This record gives sequence, C-alpha cells and structure tokens, in this order.
Amino acid sequence: MKTTPVTKADLERSVIAVPPLARNADFTLNREANRRQIQHLESGGVRSLMYGGNANFYHIPLSEYAETIDSLGESVGHDTWLLPSVGPDYGKMIDQAAILKSRSFPTAMLLPMTFPFTDAGIVTGVRRFTDAFGKPAVVYIKAENYLKPESVATRIAEGRVASIKYAAVRANPADDPYLLSLIKVVDRKYIVSGIGERPAIVHLRDFGLTGFTSGSVCIAPKGSMKLLHALQAKDYAAAENIRAIYMPLEDCRDAMSPIRVLHEAVTLAGIADMGSMLPMLSNLDPVHHAAVKLAAVNLLAQNESFQDRYVA
Repeated sequence: MKTTPVTKADLERSVIAVPPLARNADFTLNREANRRQIQHLESGGVRSLMYGGNANFYHIPLSEYAETIDSLGESVGHDTWLLPSVGPDYGKMIDQAAILKSRSFPTAMLLPMTFPFTDAGIVTGVRRFTDAFGKPAVVYIKAENYLKPESVATRIAEGRVASIKYAAVRANPADDPYLLSLIKVVDRKYIVSGIGERPAIVHLRDFGLTGFTSGSVCIAPKGSMKLLHALQAKDYAAAENIRAIYMPLEDCRDAMSPIRVLHEAVTLAGIADMGSMLPMLSNLDPVHHAAVKLAAVNLLAQNESFQDRYVA
C-alpha cells in the first residue's frame, strides 16, 4: 500500500475507483471477494481506490472499522493508494481518527453530512479530525450549500486538506456557478471530479480539475484509464467515444440507484460476489437484474478491446 503523502501527481496518475464492499449473507466481510475486485482494478492499471459511499462506509459499525480497513490495506499492491472514509457524524469521525492514527493511510475522506450541519460546524469538524488524525483529509462536497468556497480555501491554507472530491450533480455540468466560485479561491490541483464518467470531460476540459472518480471503473478499468489518458492528452473526441461505452451502465445507476446498481453489477458481471448490502441499504430488486447484467457484461466485454494509444 502506498503510504506517502498525497500529491497532485497521485491524483493524476490514476482514475480514483470507488468500489463497493463485498459482504457475506450474514454481513461479515468477504475478504476474498474484495481481493478479487481489487485485483481486477489493479490489472487494468488503477492505482487509487476510495472506499466511501459505494462501499456503504456510512453504516460500518465502529467495532468493525479496524478490521475492514486493515483487510483492504492488506489486499492492495505496494504502489496502490487506498483511501478509507470516516464519518459522516462527528462522533464516529473522531473515534475513527484514533484508529487511523495508528496506521499508515496517508489520508481519509470525510463523508458528507446531509443533516444537521452548518458551514462553521463542518469547519470545526475538519480541524478537530485532522488534529486527531495528524494528517490532512479529503473533503467531499456533494452539494453547493455544504461548504463556502472560502472555508475550503482556508482549510487548504492550514494544510488540513489533501484533496477535494467535487460531486454536486448538475443537469448540465458546464453550468456550475459554485464550482466556478470554488476554482477562483482554490487551486484546481486539489479538486477531482467526483461523479464518474458522465461529467468527467466537462470537469477536466472546461474547469481544469485534476482527475476523476469512477464506480463503473470497477467493471472496465482499462477503459476508464484510457479516458483519463485521452483527457490528459486533450484528445476530447477520443474521450467522448470512450465515455459513451460507459453510459448504459451509468444510465442504470442514475435511474435506479448509483450505489445499489454498482454493487449488483460487479456480481452480475462475474468479477466478484459482492453479496449482501449492509443495512441501512438493501440489495437491488431482482426484477432489475437483467437490465443491469446486460449493461455490466457488455461493458466488461469492452474492457479488453480498448486501444492502447493512451497507455502511460
């Protein structure tokens, strides 16, 4: 596992995968299935893994947190950056900081609160978490009213922010006043697009963000890496062609549930059995399995056919 501090080069070298987390029927951790998912990602060139919403880190019991992050850390290659999440509530976040402090993870992502919170309260939470952890955190902005751009900029100036996952969903990602305000006060090198392949081209081309996260990369890692390399080469026509291959699965995720569809897609594609979803989420209704399987199997079949032009 890569343990050096996070740099801009780290954010640029790989798509940041956001995988689901495999569990058995009794909700215990399925270490082997998680290992198979990680190996599939690494075989496609992915070297950054972020375990957050898709892995349902929101609901992991504190009593299982150390086992979970240790198991994942033991499963990745020596040069893979593994990013666990904490929170979203303050109490859980602070208790998790004590666990993380005794380990070598270079950062952790703060899961976003939906209620209750204030800008000033989150600022205090970031400060106290990073003090307790002893390292900077990844700030996850999922809605524009979550943090004022100036609050983010101040935390960066204090050395408390490793990067920002920006994931405010827009009908038109090119029309984003909040993101425009954010990049006026925050160096773009800290910001990655956090909503998968759909807005990635606009976010990197038009806003100059550093990289992007992806869930569908868990099915076809080679294609997502080719998309990143095409964007870095400013070959936007190639990027559009690659992204189009991901849209059937992304459409399923947006129509049904981004987290639950991805969890099932990894299983239905035959990559690894993700098993039961930890409450308070539940597995996708089997009535939707045929549509998800078709999209996932087709995407996986494309994984080996991507041209090598953009291999780093």
